[in-house]
Amino acid sequence: MNAGTDLNSARRMLMEFTGTVDDALAVLPEPADRSSEQRRQADDAKRAAALVRRQFLQAHADAVYDQLTDGRTTSLRLAELSGAAAVAFPGLVPTEAQLAEEQTRTQAGKEGREIDQGIFFGQLLRSPAAGAHLIDAMLRPTPRARLLLDRFRQTGVAELGSVRLERRCGTAYVTMCRDDCLNAEDNSQVEDMETAVDLALLDPAVRVGVLRGGEMSHPRYRGRRVFSSGINLKSLHAGRISFVDFLLRRELGYLSKLVRGVLADEAPWHAPMIEKPWVAAVDTFAIGGGAQLLLVFDHVVAGAGSYVSLPAAQEGIIPGVSGFRLTRAAGPRIARQVVLSGRRIWAQEPDARAFIDEVVDERDMAAAVDRSVERLDGPAVVANRRMLNFAEESPDAFRRYVAEFAVQQVIRLYSEDVIGKAGRFRARSSAAG
Repeated sequence: MNAGTDLNSARRMLMEFTGTVDDALAVLPEPADRSSEQRRQADDAKRAAALVRRQFLQAHADAVYDQLTDGRTTSLRLAELSGAAAVAFPGLVPTEAQLAEEQTRTQAGKEGREIDQGIFFGQLLRSPAAGAHLIDAMLRPTPRARLLLDRFRQTGVAELGSVRLERRCGTAYVTMCRDDCLNAEDNSQVEDMETAVDLALLDPAVRVGVLRGGEMSHPRYRGRRVFSSGINLKSLHAGRISFVDFLLRRELGYLSKLVRGVLADEAPWHAPMIEKPWVAAVDTFAIGGGAQLLLVFDHVVAGAGSYVSLPAAQEGIIPGVSGFRLTRAAGPRIARQVVLSGRRIWAQEPDARAFIDEVVDERDMAAAVDRSVERLDGPAVVANRRMLNFAEESPDAFRRYVAEFAVQQVIRLYSEDVIGKAGRFRARSSAAG
């Protein structure tokens, strides 16, 4: 696509070309039923369409974003932006109907239309103008949090499904309570976590936040608290982990808010964000996404027998933004050992200091958390953490990293090794049934 083509002409060319690709795919069998030759034909067609989409956005990303957001006067979240783009620029991203059809399939049976969303968001985030505005849009409170805020301020309790939020003595206690799956994250838990973080940040009666895992019903950990076992692999293999609503939203939503705060009208004049210090408590383990979480907290307390690990490379995916944060916290050698080789680090090892600040006997966790809250509940803490976070993770560096992450993660999501694991998981599940 010619970079000098005006937006309307380029839009028409995009629609016509991607339309022919959709027509070619429509005459082929379902993805899981295609022969080797048919898979090659489909891959060639999708690769050509991906190149056209990327070229279109390389030339017109800012113009596309400005049209979708009324010149950056409207803040659209990821899913809203993708939906608006599907209507305004046919063929650029999957339509609502196409996404709905994909959601009915296992990961191995999907067409891979989310890859087009990865191209879309990757190019938008590469733009300093569009990318910065999109990141700010994702820092705004969710509509669900706004709806629940008054009641939470009155009662101090919010039961969100997979997460429980309770305010006590100026502290917001966020408890992950998916006892059925050892707090493995899926789309719904990302939604619940962002809502809880929003409520804690928006409530002026909250001064410090605490995140801890609840007690489990799993036979191996019955009655014990578990922080997180990472991404829900069962949901991933079943095709129920969304690129936009989980993998990208998680990084630009609640994790980013833990670092930077929430962008809200209630913020003071001297800072656009409402920020608060956060404590994490790890009783047994923090695997995958759980370990990623620890890298954004101001103080992490862990039980003496606990451990952290980031087995994303073994699972076939990228561990969020932890490659960016862990290299800074632990250094490049340890980061490679953890991310590439799946090294497990126990809380009492010296290298655990990259994730954990304080190691205590598991029976003393509650008291240690209380001490941490007391230390962070000071008038100068917020201003100082803001400056520390700005020095350690500039918004522009974060934007550039997430732009590349968006593309690489969605490609990994539909790579042969991940698809193969999905197929083997389905086969094992069928045999067990």
